[in-house]
Order: sequence, then structure tokens, then C-alpha cells
Amino acid sequence: MKKVLFGPLVVVSLVLASCSEPSMNESIEIAPTSSSSSFAGPSSGSSEGSSGGSSGGSSEVSSEVVERGRFNDGWALEFLPGTDFLLVSERGGALQMLDVNSGDKVEIENTPAVYSNGQAGMHDIVAGPTFENDGTVYLSWVRETADGPQGVIGRGQLNTETGSLEGFEEIWQQTPSSSDGHFSLRMHIDDDYLYVTSGDRQAFDPAQETDTNLGAVLRLTHDGQPAPGNPFAGQGGRSDEIYTMGHRNPLGIDTDLGGDLWVSEMGPKGGDELNHLVPGENYGWPEASMGVHYDGADIPHHQEGDGFVPPAAYWVPSISPGNLMIYKGQLFDEWTGDAFLGGLSGKKIVRVELNGDQAQSVEEWDMGNRIRALEEAPDGSIWILEDGQRGRLLEWRPE
Repeated sequence: MKKVLFGPLVVVSLVLASCSEPSMNESIEIAPTSSSSSFAGPSSGSSEGSSGGSSGGSSEVSSEVVERGRFNDGWALEFLPGTDFLLVSERGGALQMLDVNSGDKVEIENTPAVYSNGQAGMHDIVAGPTFENDGTVYLSWVRETADGPQGVIGRGQLNTETGSLEGFEEIWQQTPSSSDGHFSLRMHIDDDYLYVTSGDRQAFDPAQETDTNLGAVLRLTHDGQPAPGNPFAGQGGRSDEIYTMGHRNPLGIDTDLGGDLWVSEMGPKGGDELNHLVPGENYGWPEASMGVHYDGADIPHHQEGDGFVPPAAYWVPSISPGNLMIYKGQLFDEWTGDAFLGGLSGKKIVRVELNGDQAQSVEEWDMGNRIRALEEAPDGSIWILEDGQRGRLLEWRPE
């Protein structure tokens, strides 16, 4: 088992990864760096942004990171309530179950066939609210159809003794499109609702329309049906599902300590966002963004009175947030209630302090590798999944 040791986190950026790959039992002590040139905040002096300065909220936490395994194109993490198992989805189609005590790993059988190309494949996994009684889990993935790739959500029972899915059924379908990108397909279960992020599929306009369920955050029942009382219901098409609209590629969703929903969202060239969700609101894409198109063409920035909700925080240049975790544990008690985003192109972890509907980015760590997923363990430790082939699974806890 490879261990990475931290000193106190008294600076903005801290390199966690080594260029070489030591043996699994070798301890690596990492020295903190003195600055972070890629932080976005108006008082940082390094780039544009609305997320605030980088030094005032930096913490002094002595901690360590331990490598717990490697996965191929890992996409999502989910600790199974009442067990010692962690589920890890791999975009190529596999669903792995890791025993966090022994390190044994089992590939789950009877998973759905996936279309794996571009950004498509096996995506998110969440345990149902009744998991401890009946083993219910929800999966999101992409399949190929005559009309193009299509995101799908299914529900079934996971038998942890046999390592297989049982009674699995589809409960929701994304509007198909020709693109192999911007599926999103992150899920969050809160009380009676299943929330789903549905990207614009690189088609732009659907994010401002209700005839599809693209470019939106959806609120469904646990059975995958439109939740009663959704704010756009009755406007035709898939409007009955839509909770908020005007989203590009929201790849993270979580609730804060007060129960409010937040999503992290990949912008175009620059303009990655953290959004506080209010039902019935429009978050602007593609009519407003703090970034520009990849060809350099301008996009109107968010302005007061434009009819769109501006992001609570944004990043220019991009960090490409592939996930969102709002920390609710006590192990890192200084961080309880803070949001954590893992950057893909940014290769970093960013900590954001939340206060009502306000957000301020206060600290980041340079990881040296693309970060695909973050998940809080039952004991309050933070688990980190790197992107790509043989991406590392890391456990982060106080020393």
C-alpha cells in the first residue's frame, strides 16, 4: 500500500502525486508548493473569477493519502450503506466492488451492456434509500440506438454475496442525440426524489427548450417518473421532468448541510461553474456564460437583468470539474459544509466555502493527475479517484 504524507496545509497548492511510481509499501513525503497559478478568483491576481481570494480560507490540516487500488477509466464512487464495500464504475462498462478492509475486488455480474465511445459508457452509481433492507442501487449508462447514443438509468438489487445485479430494470431515458459527449448523468437521491443531471449533448439549443430533457437538472420519483409539482410541468415535450434549465455539462450534484442542491458544471473555454439550484430557474447556457466558445467566439457574460441566474462561483481558465462533493463529516472538522471539486484538465482538488447561496473558492491542491470523482466515506475520510487507465484510488484522512 503506497502512502503519501502531508504536512500542514498552510498554502494554496500541495502536490500529492510523484512523477515516478514507487512500490505500494513505500512512503512518500511531499513538500508543499508556494503558489497556485491556476486559481480563479478576483483577488488572486492570476485569473478572472467570482470565487474570491485563495489565502484567507486556507487550512492547517496535517493529513495523509494512501493508495487503495487502481481502476481503468473509473467514473464514480459509492460506499454501500451498512457494508465494507465501495462500488467503482469504469466507463468501459465494468462495475467493481472493492472490500475496503481486505482490498479484494470483484467485478459485478449482470450489468447492462454499454456504448463506450468518447464520453459515453458506464457512468454514475448510487445506493437507494432502502439499500440496507433490499440492496437497491441505481446505475446510469449510455446505450446505442438508431437515433444516436442515449443515456439511461436503471434500478435493481445488488447481491453483495454473489456479486451480481438482480431484478434490474430501466426506469428513465435521456433524449437521444448524435453526439458522443455531454451526457452528464450524475444522480442524487434526496428524500422522495431522484435528481439527474442531463447535459446538452453538445447541441447548445436544447438547454433553452423543454421539448427534450437535455441541458437540464431533472427531478424524478424513485421510479424514474416526473416528480409532481415540477416547475416547468405542462409546457410540452419533457417539461414535466425539468427542475432547472440552461445547463451545459453538469457533472456533479450534491446537497449542502441545509438541504439545498448544488451542481458543478463544465463551461466552454473557461467559465466552469458552481451553481446553487433554485427550482424553475434558468442558468443561461448557451445564451450566457463566463467563458467563450472553443473557436474564441464571444458568449455574453452574465449580467444583472438578463433573466439568467449567474454562477455562485466560476473558474477562468477552466479546471473542468468532473464531480462535486459537499463534505458533511467530522473527521476534517474544519471543512464540514464545504464543497470539493475535482478538476480533470486542472488536475487539482478545489475547496469552496458555502454560505447560503454564496460560494468562495478558498483552497486547492495540485494533484498532478486528472481527478474524476470524490466521495466521502462513512468515517469521514475523503476518497479520490483519478481518471484514465490504471487511475489510482486514494484515501485522504488526517494524519
